[in-house]
Amino acid sequence: MPAVPHQLPASLIATLPGHYYTDPEIFRQEQERLFESMWFCAIRSTDLAGPGAFRTVQVGRENVLITRSRTGELRAFLNICRHRGARLCTEEAGEVRRTLQCPYHAWTYDLDGRLVAAPNLVRMPDVDRVEYGLVKVALREWLGYAWVCLADEPPSFEETVTGAAVERLGDAAAIEHYGTETLALGKRIVYDVKANWKLIVENFMECYHCATIHPELTDVLPEFAEGYAAQYYVGHGAEFGEDIQGFTVDGSEGFAKLPALAEDQDRRYYAITVKPTVFINLVPDHVILHRMFPMAEDRTVVECDWLYAPEVVESGADAAKSVELFHRVNAQDFAACERTQPAMASRAYRKGGVLVPSEHHIGIFHEWLIRRLGGGGAGPVH
Repeated sequence: MPAVPHQLPASLIATLPGHYYTDPEIFRQEQERLFESMWFCAIRSTDLAGPGAFRTVQVGRENVLITRSRTGELRAFLNICRHRGARLCTEEAGEVRRTLQCPYHAWTYDLDGRLVAAPNLVRMPDVDRVEYGLVKVALREWLGYAWVCLADEPPSFEETVTGAAVERLGDAAAIEHYGTETLALGKRIVYDVKANWKLIVENFMECYHCATIHPELTDVLPEFAEGYAAQYYVGHGAEFGEDIQGFTVDGSEGFAKLPALAEDQDRRYYAITVKPTVFINLVPDHVILHRMFPMAEDRTVVECDWLYAPEVVESGADAAKSVELFHRVNAQDFAACERTQPAMASRAYRKGGVLVPSEHHIGIFHEWLIRRLGGGGAGPVH
């Protein structure tokens, strides 16, 4: 007789099975149905300071080239020459004077993607310069970042991106008070994490682990020691400890609160997950934004930006203590994810693990993922 499936206690929720974190085919499906189909946060807009500046980013299986045009607008294209498919820009970042030239056969494009020159092109008058220009990628700017979407028909930006902030904070204006698009980059740290991207998302969404591995964070936000994350109900912001002066590694004073901040946002920390790959952290005097770049089923590159009021950065003020707090949190979290990744291939995790009640929103994330992958086509959830 077949074995009767094990019934979980009512207080526990099943996780995804381990193969969701190790199977290259599932990762391929995630590239196709998530990273290449949804809005993907690519770069800080100010990374491209002037016309001719460019940066290349990996979005799913595609390499995307983002440039600033002669008129100052951001443009995004697939980083592929239309002639024989060579990668157009081989460096991660750089600057050109007026055109982008393929290093293989010298097909040349302007900063709006139009084909402007190629060897013997004048002898081919039937070649349409626009039609054989670079393949355009949809681009929107929000919070001072360029978000790109590879889909032929991108989903609603308002529903899938800005809507995540409304869903989390309960108010469309709440995130606008931080003026993130006007802030200046104070620090950027890039982490190369040997773990599946979903382990990083799941870790960010819960605080059941906070008392165990985040002593500095729980000193600043004492309620986190009780295991409830900042995202466990709409509108909640974790309150600073009574003796804490600022969101710094030792609780010492930070900088002046951002000018448009509402009174009830002071001395609180808010966290937002914008699926699939962005974390936004809001505190009174700065904003921390994580962008994940899933590179393989067991490797994720994370770029983390610390953003401050322009006058703070321009003055050369020492932000080391505020950077150090979340840098330690990142290092602690990523070490935990790397410690977890090998177990995903273990027979002990073949049917997955469990979530406790305070992690219920991770179960909702798993349900969303299964729907995006086609209702479980990647394999059953046990």
